Amino acid sequence: MTSFTRALRRKPARRVAAASVVAAGALLLSACGGDGDDTSGMPGMNHAGGTPSSTAAADAGKTPSVGEFNDADVTFAQMMIPHHEQALEMARLADGRAADSEVKSLAGKIEKAQDPEITAMKGWLRSWGRPVAMGDMPGMEMGDGMMSDKDMKALKAMKGAAFDKMFAQMMIGHHKGAITMAEEERKNGKNADAVKTAGNIATSQSAEVEQLQGILDRL
Repeated sequence: MTSFTRALRRKPARRVAAASVVAAGALLLSACGGDGDDTSGMPGMNHAGGTPSSTAAADAGKTPSVGEFNDADVTFAQMMIPHHEQALEMARLADGRAADSEVKSLAGKIEKAQDPEITAMKGWLRSWGRPVAMGDMPGMEMGDGMMSDKDMKALKAMKGAAFDKMFAQMMIGHHKGAITMAEEERKNGKNADAVKTAGNIATSQSAEVEQLQGILDRL
């Protein structure tokens, strides 16, 4: 047998060996990956995208707890949001206009209390699948105690003692409207968070009405 013939016979043997190595490598990759690249049964394996359990936990943390609610809860939140927003607008006018230190302090207190409540109520409505804006509810009447555009323009035009007096008068009426809505929610609401917030509003704003009346009496 010539050396040329022996060389021809060795080449097919090398091809078979190479093919065996490729096949073995493919089997190893298949075993590591598995269906859907699931490595949950392989300690130490961790993909950059995170494990399914960690992803599920993160998603669960983003989902708000809806809780039980009824129409009274929805109406309370939808009406109290713009009511609070107007109270914030009135309170912010005190900066640069109010002269009385107690009026300035109370305006800051109102802003600090009602801004987080607005955020909370908007969150409830979104979790309940209900519209936040009153404009999405045709025929819905505005809450009691709301000031007209004319009232708000008049307050903006005032300064010093005149502002203090008008602010106190307007905020008393505004608060009384909020208290009425809050008491209605306490009687008819179902959602625990909404009913609790209504109770807090009724209590805090009743105390502020007394304080505002005291301010009026001495001005």
